[in-house]
Amino acid sequence: MTGRMEAWIILSMAAAAFQTLRFMLQKHLSMGTLSTGGATFARFIYSMPFVVTLALGYLVYSGVNWPRFSGLFWAYALSGGLTQILATWCVVALFAQRNFAVGITFKKTEVIQTALVGLIVLGDRISLPGLAAIIIGLVGVLILSDNRIAGSTRLLNRAAGLGLLSGAFFAVSAVGYRGATLEIASADPFLRASVALAIVTTCQVLGMAAWLAWREKGEITRVIAARRTAVWMGITGMAGSLCWFTAFTLQNAAYVFAVGQIEVIFSLMASVLFFREKIALRELLGIGLLSSSIIGLVMLT
Repeated sequence: MTGRMEAWIILSMAAAAFQTLRFMLQKHLSMGTLSTGGATFARFIYSMPFVVTLALGYLVYSGVNWPRFSGLFWAYALSGGLTQILATWCVVALFAQRNFAVGITFKKTEVIQTALVGLIVLGDRISLPGLAAIIIGLVGVLILSDNRIAGSTRLLNRAAGLGLLSGAFFAVSAVGYRGATLEIASADPFLRASVALAIVTTCQVLGMAAWLAWREKGEITRVIAARRTAVWMGITGMAGSLCWFTAFTLQNAAYVFAVGQIEVIFSLMASVLFFREKIALRELLGIGLLSSSIIGLVMLT
């Protein structure tokens, strides 16, 4: 295993940890303090100052000019930014339908969807052993999310729809971000990631601010009022996104997300320790399969 491979694996796991913390804070803010749109906006507005400062600071530290990027960069970056907003919106709405851990597991269908989108858009290919490991992880995720809702079938309900939709949006977003970072003229993965993230986050803030000002009067003021909690969501969101973006510059987005499925285990811990939600015994099997999938990917790539 090369140092390059080790780097993307560590970054993927770190991104999953930061993302779990961020979703915990978003769930807290969406439970009465802010609307779904407000909680989604808070994630971006409180990340932007840190992201932009980091990117500019790194350019100064490295002694390089603002990098060049192709026109295709904007297509990838803006499509990734929009679908990330929609995906985050779906996940925050999902928290009202299912418990915290199960909400995250439905979202994790993003892994197999990312493999398909990456193949179609960027030509990213998955090896057969890698695909087998991803499928094992997906089975583990489905076992973890197998929790019936009274009065509805296992698949035909609002929660499942939101989860699958968020997975689709996150898949398009991940491939868009990987494509965007690859269009930046630099050999430095961190520079490409930080610059792309700064541009995308700024566009997301401007777009969401305009939407909330039009559709949810007063919500921006409530987001500002919630700054003591929301600022931590911004910091964890920035750290997670920076890890994802850097990992995307080094490896196929589907592999990155597959290792990032360790977030499901982190979210189970959050459910028990912070939200006092009960975890069924069958989830041990799901955790075992998911762990095997991640270990397999680490060994294969």
